[in-house]
Amino acid sequence: MSRGRKSRSERPEPPRKQLMAAAIDCFARLGYQGTTIARIARDAGVTKGAVYYHFRDKEELLFETVKDRIGGFEQHVLEKVTPTPDALTRLREVVDACFFHATVSNHRRFIITLMIEALDTIPRLSGEFRAILRRMRGFLATVILRGQQKGTLRADVVPEAAAAVIMGGIIGAEVQHYQDPEEIDLRRVLDTLVEQLSAWLATGSSGTGVAVSGGKRAW
Repeated sequence: MSRGRKSRSERPEPPRKQLMAAAIDCFARLGYQGTTIARIARDAGVTKGAVYYHFRDKEELLFETVKDRIGGFEQHVLEKVTPTPDALTRLREVVDACFFHATVSNHRRFIITLMIEALDTIPRLSGEFRAILRRMRGFLATVILRGQQKGTLRADVVPEAAAAVIMGGIIGAEVQHYQDPEEIDLRRVLDTLVEQLSAWLATGSSGTGVAVSGGKRAW
């Protein structure tokens, strides 16, 4: 061996973040069942042994990656959603945070892909996603409730139900965008969702008004 050249055993192992980034890309494109440790190692430019150095198996890698990325997304929402008394502004900021993560990287696609796949095949992961969705709905329900208490949002809407509608609209828009990005303009669809929420939740709304501008209003 030439001087100064380290053997494979002496070379530093790749950082966990590098392996998790490669795993995200594989899981987002291929799903959990279609992703192998060998594929992750190849995409990360390392050996399978390097992956096993950090993670016991594919399932542990999956769960560590999900927790890391979900934690990052939730932290981003908390940082970006300002403590404004205007509940509708806060809801818009949540939608904008989702759009940001859905378009600047494949992290949101990774989460949505696995969320759907885990429904019937990975009970442990399904439980993790259930907890994530409950936290997000709880956050949105609190925003709505505070808006009702301040008199800026309709008092006859159940906050938990409204939160579920908002989450359904965001996730549904993302799924359609990932399936058909040429047809589904995610920004426009989410803007339309916000307009409809404003028309529905604002004080004085009868519940029958629907925004019809197609998401063209500039917030």
